Amino acid sequence: MPLDPQVEAMRAEREANQVPQLYTQTLAEARAADLESIQAAGGEVEAVHHVEDIATDDGVPLRVYRPDQDGPLPTLIYFFGGGWTLGSIETADGISRTLANAVPCQVITVGYRLAPEHPFPAAVHDCHNATHWIAAHAEELEVDPTRLAVGGDSAGGNLAAATTLLARDNGPELVGQLLVYPNTLYGSDTISMRAGDDPYLFNKTSVGWYWDHYLTDSADGLNPLASPLLAESHANLPPVLVITAEYDPLRDEGEYYAEKLHAADVPTTLSRYDGMVHGFFAMSGILDGGKKAMAEASTWLSGIFGDD
Repeated sequence: MPLDPQVEAMRAEREANQVPQLYTQTLAEARAADLESIQAAGGEVEAVHHVEDIATDDGVPLRVYRPDQDGPLPTLIYFFGGGWTLGSIETADGISRTLANAVPCQVITVGYRLAPEHPFPAAVHDCHNATHWIAAHAEELEVDPTRLAVGGDSAGGNLAAATTLLARDNGPELVGQLLVYPNTLYGSDTISMRAGDDPYLFNKTSVGWYWDHYLTDSADGLNPLASPLLAESHANLPPVLVITAEYDPLRDEGEYYAEKLHAADVPTTLSRYDGMVHGFFAMSGILDGGKKAMAEASTWLSGIFGDD
């Protein structure tokens, strides 16, 4: 189908205003512009019963979003997007608040280190170590360790997938993974990647720019912790919801990953949003598709967390 009318209007506004692509800016400019655009597109943020900033023993920042419920609580550990280069706990604030209220569950966002200052695999280890730390401190954090899931969008989805690979062999036990338009394969040459050349949307040049910042050596892209699609086995991973967008260069590799997990007998739900573009999950303030995807993610998380 064609671009969703709301997406088309957003794209037309970008063209009219000649909004520069992030990859044409300095890192400092891109990081500031990324935060501003996400906050604007996310709409009004929801109030949450309790929000607190803490840190792991290793100094990794965490933000805890707790609904008005008695613990221990089912908990989603969320990794923000931004190509491992942009983004922060702040850019995932709206998503975290909405999910905490809608599921309901506790959401803990991880402030992992960014590239190029801290290239691969720093972010992967930050995310897995933080997941371990949260499980180990379940009582004080009011976490139900039997209902612990990970999730993320874009590069955050990549980090969530990598974390599940590590957790399968090294713990902690996870009950689910929410992967929203995740990167799963370095250097992918898919139909959606080749088609992703719109200068006013996230495109294949954007993808390459982020990978160039993340990896110090292209050979690292063959590591399954960078490219989860290349893992030797996808068996015994937790149930997964993969959300993709029709007009996203990452669409095909996200869907290939869902197919890999399904073939490995992992309970898999794949949901493509026609007419949508990369980033729409964080744009629920201006895109109805973003609202629908957020509602789907909330319902799926409620299901995998189950009852007390």
